[in-house]
Amino acid sequence: MDITKYEEGFYILDDGRVREFLITGEEEALLIDTGFADSRTAEEAEKLTKLPLKAVLTHGDMDHAGGLSDFHECWVHAGDAHMIPQNISVHELQEGEHITAGNYDFEIIHIPGHTYGSIALLDRDKRLLLPGDTVQKSGPIFMFGENRNLDLYIESLKKLLGYADWAEVILPSHHGCPVSREYISYCLQDAMELRKGTLEGKDHPSLPCRSYRGKWTEFYF
Repeated sequence: MDITKYEEGFYILDDGRVREFLITGEEEALLIDTGFADSRTAEEAEKLTKLPLKAVLTHGDMDHAGGLSDFHECWVHAGDAHMIPQNISVHELQEGEHITAGNYDFEIIHIPGHTYGSIALLDRDKRLLLPGDTVQKSGPIFMFGENRNLDLYIESLKKLLGYADWAEVILPSHHGCPVSREYISYCLQDAMELRKGTLEGKDHPSLPCRSYRGKWTEFYF
């Protein structure tokens, strides 16, 4: 696990496949996403803080929720509650709700598309956006399977554009990090080309999808 101190009390944990974020407060620490089951994210986080960990998920895919076996509860949007193991108590996040830790105050923005319960977390004062998998440089962004909806994804990127002035720095969960606010519109442009059918696709060698390379990012669709 590669651990980077982003700011005082804010750590980026990266196992080479997916990225998680740890923010320490006074009474608890906020762990945004838990990684794969074998990422040992909670174990690594506990080396950085002795505070109780509060697991908040950007969405319910296994590379973000796989580490929930180390927790008995999590916070996730209702749209992805069905993706959480039944032995985990679910607290449903709502649009506009705020989650705080240390000097950070994150506003919840519901951005369905990559999954129906995908969220972004925005700290307006710090001009910081954590978009989960919705905004990525180069990709691939997974958009195939029963939990995906390309039309909603496009609408969610349009929604995020309305927050772009407060998103000077974007910390995606995969690939290039950080990226600039322009990648919201870059992903939107490529997604609209994917919807129009103008991107050339090729069969993926192992996944049940096709790969579509846009100007800025790639989609598995």
